[in-house]
Formats: sequence, structure tokens, C-alpha cells
Amino acid sequence: MWNKKTEEESAPKAATPRPNFAPQPTPAVYTAPVPEQKPIERGGVIGASMTVKGEVYSREELHVDGEIQGSVELHHRLTVGPNGKIRANVLAKEVVVYGSIQGNVQSAEKIIIREKGSLVGDIKTAGIVIEDGAYFKGSIDITKAESSQKAAVPAQAVAQVAGKAS
Repeated sequence: MWNKKTEEESAPKAATPRPNFAPQPTPAVYTAPVPEQKPIERGGVIGASMTVKGEVYSREELHVDGEIQGSVELHHRLTVGPNGKIRANVLAKEVVVYGSIQGNVQSAEKIIIREKGSLVGDIKTAGIVIEDGAYFKGSIDITKAESSQKAAVPAQAVAQVAGKAS
């Protein structure tokens, strides 16, 4: 009669249920607020082919591989690269010389003249490093970093004492 095996094979099979791969909602995750940060002060570069004549003023670090003629005033570090030449008076927090500076240099913290660096001019700073092989010609005036703060305290004390004596 009928072949049951053939009948079962030819009959359509019932679809087996497939697993649900739909994306499931993720649970809410608490993240702490990120405190507001100041932008990072990067600094500027005066390249080897650049020449600046005039006043340079910056609140960022400055790296000089080119040439500056005039004056330089920074609130951070001035680095004069191996090809850098500065013919100017310099006022900076810190000065590092790999190239050359011709002019008076005033630094709040320190001046470092590296092995092949050259500085011709008068220096006024709290600290100085002159490596072997460096060239320096001029005078050095060592200042105390805290002297301006200490001088302000006695003046205030005198004013307070004078006020009490009246």
C-alpha cells in the first residue's frame, strides 16, 4: 500500500520556533558627572624657517627653532632649540637654551644653558644651570624666589602694628 516513509518525507514539516535575537533593552547605567577641566595649554612653535621681528607675548610655552628680534615675554617656559636664535630681552618663568640668546634674560625660576647653548647678556634668576660646553658671557644676579612674598609680609605687619599704636 502506501509507503509511510515516503509520505512523511514529502509532507511539509512544522517550523521549529527560532530563538528571539532582537536587541534587548539595556538597563540604565549611572555615570558620575565629569568635573569641568581647564583646557591644556600646549604652547607654540616658531619653526626653523621663521623670523619674528617685534614683541612676542604668550601665556603658553614657546619653542623657538627660528629667529626672534625684539622682546619676548612668557608666563611659562621658553625653549630655544638647537637652531634657534634670539636677539631680544627675555622675560619668562623658565628658560632652556640649546641655541643662542643675545640679550638680557630675566627668569622667575631658572635658566638652563645646555651643552651647545650660548647666552650673551645679563641674567637675573632664582636658579641657573650652565652645562659643560655651554657658552655664557655676562653677569648673573641670583634672586630669591620667595623674596617678593617675604617682603610683602613685613610691610603688612608694620602697617598693622602702626594701626594698633594709633
